[in-house]
Amino acid sequence: MSVGIIIHVTVGKESRTEFFNEEHIRIGSDESSELQIHTKRLNEMGLWLQLELEDGVYRVINYKKSLGLKLNNVPLRRFVSVEDGDVISIDSASISFSFFSLTSESSLITTNREPHIAPFIEEAAVEAASTEKRDDAKAFLREFSRELLREISWTTKLIFLVIFVGVASGIFYLGYGFYLETKRNRELAELQNKRIAELQKQISSTNEHITELDKKNKTVIDIVSLAPNLRNNYGNGVCLIVGVYDLVDRKSGKMLRYPDPNEFKPDPYEEQPMEEGIYEMPETKGLTTAGNGTPVEYDFIGTGFHVGNGFIVTNRHVLQPWTEDDLVKQLMQESKGRARIKKLAVYFPNFTRSFSMKVRKVSYQEDLAVGSINASDVLSEIPVLPLEEEQNESFAVGKTVVTIGFPNGPDRLLATLDEKEAKNINRRFGSSRQALINYLAQTKKIAPLTTQGLITDLDKKRVVHDAKTAEGGSGAPLFGQSGKVIGVNFGVFTENNASNMAVPIKFAIELLNQAGWSNQESTPKDLNGSTQTASTRKPNDNSSNND
Repeated sequence: MSVGIIIHVTVGKESRTEFFNEEHIRIGSDESSELQIHTKRLNEMGLWLQLELEDGVYRVINYKKSLGLKLNNVPLRRFVSVEDGDVISIDSASISFSFFSLTSESSLITTNREPHIAPFIEEAAVEAASTEKRDDAKAFLREFSRELLREISWTTKLIFLVIFVGVASGIFYLGYGFYLETKRNRELAELQNKRIAELQKQISSTNEHITELDKKNKTVIDIVSLAPNLRNNYGNGVCLIVGVYDLVDRKSGKMLRYPDPNEFKPDPYEEQPMEEGIYEMPETKGLTTAGNGTPVEYDFIGTGFHVGNGFIVTNRHVLQPWTEDDLVKQLMQESKGRARIKKLAVYFPNFTRSFSMKVRKVSYQEDLAVGSINASDVLSEIPVLPLEEEQNESFAVGKTVVTIGFPNGPDRLLATLDEKEAKNINRRFGSSRQALINYLAQTKKIAPLTTQGLITDLDKKRVVHDAKTAEGGSGAPLFGQSGKVIGVNFGVFTENNASNMAVPIKFAIELLNQAGWSNQESTPKDLNGSTQTASTRKPNDNSSNND
């Protein structure tokens, strides 16, 4: 049977425990309540809740519905009994009431051990009821702990102590082991990171070496394949220049001839003076415009190359060979004559016909000349040689150069043929070099020679190299390591293979611009397949040390 009830009140963070043994317990905010709650959380005044002791059980006989009271989180009802551990709460104001009942000892049920819980609670409740303003929750817990320790035997305490020491030791051992393992793993990770860093450094160094080797290999491959690639891409843009010029009187423009030998034949019936059995020919006259003598004519051969729009670059002495022939200059001086080009044509590889060429511009400062052809029907089939318009690393001593041209003219072309075939061709056309070249063109046997060398010296107006060439290679393009034309061959010294010379291409570009050349249609390709032209020229048999 209940002899009282303990109520533990919580308002927000504040709490308090009280003991009551009255039959009627009123809880509210007015002064008539046995348990008064003073809070601003609720504006509700008066009686909140009323309990009544009936048959040893406290029941709710009245409550204020507007407060939304809940018993164990279930809406509160009238006449419900309040049992040990029940909680009545006002959620909106964070207020709760926990109930603990006290009962009297039973006369019918006894036990051989001393009571340890209920008496403690009863004593705590009595002490709480007689003491003003103290922290009942703390006192309750403190007394509960003391009573619990008092009731536990020393054996149990010792067992718990051993268990605690064992658990603590185990935790310490595991923690220390974990610490050692973590430290070992950290040192191992640092060692691995150090090794990884060293490997990465070695890999980086190896990659740099590989990259450098790749560059060197690529350079070597480019150098080795430079000449074949250039020949394949631009060889068909190099042309053989063939021309004929004669001498004419400077005033009248009439053709100059050698004296007619018939005019100087002695009269067979006239006695001729003899000295020691030797016949003396009468003194001959110089060149003349009269009579039936042989015209003074010379043919010449050289190389040129196509730079787009039908423009051909070559040397001045290729298109004006008489300027380099001392014998011809002497004849012109003695006869007061001048040279006149009668025929000027170019032959491209893979074309069976020639193309007539017109002289557009001649440079007297540099050995350069520009001509043009009218071949609009096949101009797109003739490669355009790319020109190195800006001086770069290709212009340096030791850099690789390639030249493509027609050194030694038709003699070299015949030398590439079968010996028997060459002799037959010579027999048929040996007396006419023009007919011989026409035959070689019709049979597609005109092909330029490609040679490779190094730059041995250079200055602003000369590029000296050792790419093999010969007379007839003047006007040939000199390709740099970049795959573009860097110069125009103009001289070869047969006694010194390292002293072949070329005019830097910038001077040719200046002359081309003066001649009206436009580079807009020139789209250079790379060495793996581009379209540009190259040309070379061969001087006539009367030329001097110039190609």
